[in-house]
Amino acid sequence: MSNPSRRDGFRRGARLVIFCLAVGMVVVACGGGGNNGGGGGGGGSTKKVDMAAELKKPATITVWAWTPGTDEAVKMFEKAHPNIKVKLQNVGQGPPHYRKVRTVLKSGKGLPDVIHMEFQFIPSLVLTKSLLDLKPYLPDNFLSNYPEWIQKQINLNGAIYGVPWDTGPMGLIYRKDLLDKAGIKTPIKTWDEFAQDAIKYHQANPKSYLVNLPGGQTGQWLALFWQNGARPFTTDPNKFKADLTDPKIKQVTEYWDKLYKAGAISHDTDFTDAWYQGFAKGKYAGWLSAAWGPIFLQDYTKSSKGQWRAQALPQWQDGQNVSGNWGGSTLAVLKQSKHPAAATEFARWILTEREPVQMFSFERFLFPPQNFMLHDNRWLTQKYPFYGGQEVNKVYADAANVVDKNWQWDPIHEYVATQGDDIKGKSVDQGKGATAALQPWQDAVINYAKQQGLTVAGQ
Repeated sequence: MSNPSRRDGFRRGARLVIFCLAVGMVVVACGGGGNNGGGGGGGGSTKKVDMAAELKKPATITVWAWTPGTDEAVKMFEKAHPNIKVKLQNVGQGPPHYRKVRTVLKSGKGLPDVIHMEFQFIPSLVLTKSLLDLKPYLPDNFLSNYPEWIQKQINLNGAIYGVPWDTGPMGLIYRKDLLDKAGIKTPIKTWDEFAQDAIKYHQANPKSYLVNLPGGQTGQWLALFWQNGARPFTTDPNKFKADLTDPKIKQVTEYWDKLYKAGAISHDTDFTDAWYQGFAKGKYAGWLSAAWGPIFLQDYTKSSKGQWRAQALPQWQDGQNVSGNWGGSTLAVLKQSKHPAAATEFARWILTEREPVQMFSFERFLFPPQNFMLHDNRWLTQKYPFYGGQEVNKVYADAANVVDKNWQWDPIHEYVATQGDDIKGKSVDQGKGATAALQPWQDAVINYAKQQGLTVAGQ
């Protein structure tokens, strides 16, 4: 769960986080394609580095990251590694950060060693051969520290391109008092039940909705597609795939289109003042939220403290237990770093050692990706007064362990996401629904991929 003060950086897939990473849009000029399967280059030698010897050498590294608490982690790291000095810089959250990354990669000047990098944008920088393969610098058992689906976010073509920092498995948070008053039984187990409950709730409360689902919130939609087993993308630029009209995607959009048409849910733009007020005033009784949502939300809905609860996402079939993911980030190392061992050790140390990880998890409320934290009893059983004393971390930790494992991101995600926001958002707002937007979205993405020189599968 995220700290509300960094909400813009944590809205993975929300408008602010759809970054303007132009290097992902000039793949031909940057030498995209490569000869390494799906990654546009393997990132370097696979020979193991003698880290003990390398870390004895003095080094000064520059880190670009926006997460609050990173300065505390830097102090911890420097105490454990007194010969490595860290220059921490916050060059912006979301788009400003990535624009700065793009600028220095293009100029070759002022490059940092370590950068904050969200999961969905890793393939773009792998394609342009900008990221270092961390595998030679990490312990052999490194990947086993994470659930399999998280491993696959960073492990592309046998290389490792980041150390996981946080994730966003999906759940449903809701106002128990409002649902109880409307006669809605919780938890809501299936999407069929949810549809019936959404209609029933709105009929009982004409000025309130069970949830709000904006047409233009691509990150949230992709998480719902992910839960349903859709596979719209491939990471491999030599076999680029975008299948945004997949039947599993249409199943999701047609489901929500029926609720839009019935007037049972709203589609207001999220992360605006009006949206925040919607929670505060009871316009929205729930939120299909990632794991960073519960802490984020309580800052804006103090008047309903103690009334909120969290549950797993409803399932498409009774008895299933599958989730999707909305968000997540890493620390990655640029390939041009002059101190790759020190840079990798910094990323590894602050995101895997217990002291900094517990600081981020308990004090900064980041939702952890590490297995040891996902099974940490003190963290799991932490009670949240805002949620009526519920152990909310456990709800989302259970979700983190059942996120579908086979999702891949595309190497032009900035374009995919912004087009999804625009095309799907307009279609829903105009009353045409989300399904009507799928083919235009698909066509725009395929045309763009061809323009960028990617080999499109089946074309």
